[in-house]
Amino acid sequence: MQRRAVAVYVAFFLLVGSATGVLVTTAQTPGISFENPDHDLSSGDTFEVEGEEYTFTGASENSDGEIVGSVERNRTAERSESWSNGSTVQLDGGEWTVRISGEDPDSFTLVEVLDRTAILENDSNADNETIERDGEEYVVVTENDESRLVPADEYFPAPEERSYAVDDEIQYEDRTVTVDSVSSDAAVVVWTETETVSTEIAQNSRVTIGGTEFVGHFPDASSLTLSTDFDSFEAQNAAIDRHETNSDGLWRVMIISLLSSGLFLAMAFMPSRY
Repeated sequence: MQRRAVAVYVAFFLLVGSATGVLVTTAQTPGISFENPDHDLSSGDTFEVEGEEYTFTGASENSDGEIVGSVERNRTAERSESWSNGSTVQLDGGEWTVRISGEDPDSFTLVEVLDRTAILENDSNADNETIERDGEEYVVVTENDESRLVPADEYFPAPEERSYAVDDEIQYEDRTVTVDSVSSDAAVVVWTETETVSTEIAQNSRVTIGGTEFVGHFPDASSLTLSTDFDSFEAQNAAIDRHETNSDGLWRVMIISLLSSGLFLAMAFMPSRY
């Protein structure tokens, strides 16, 4: 092949390759943006959806390099607990027995469970354990070197009793509970507590918040845009797909052009048979 012709072909392919290379490297990749989003948020911002308040807690990159964030809201939930007749509950640092009387009760009683061991240990005149004689329980009390038997019912104080009816309030553990109902089997107490509900949002994904569907977009790891403009979102996605398809084609053209120019150069320096 004449070297002059080779030079023309090489110049042509280098020109095509360099032109496509410039197009590929300088073309601006389209992104996702919304002119009038429903909510434009920074980390810690609050917003309302259908009367409920939400907080954008922030975002971060996951192990795949994708930005993922979340929004949270606090909601009030009702909790209940059933206290069976004859069971024990922890109250005011001690144990209390639930006592319900009658077939159709409208109240119940908490009876203090005495810590007899602690009472005996705190009395230097009494043995630390009770004894039984003839089927009766006694406490051995020693005073002036003389021991006597005191009936347990006389020695120990009468347990405290507390009665409660429907709608009465009780300080139980770290909360205030209300008596909701009483039956012959059990008393039911209810209370409300606040719980946090979190909704995860992935980059450029659809998410339902408070019954409303949004597109979630993170301009960066500290910002979140929520929009209901799905037409704009789909159009921008289509533009991104076209850009990626065109870029792939240009890369192929550039690679083929450079390979072709190299091939023609190699052919130009091949020894002639004539």
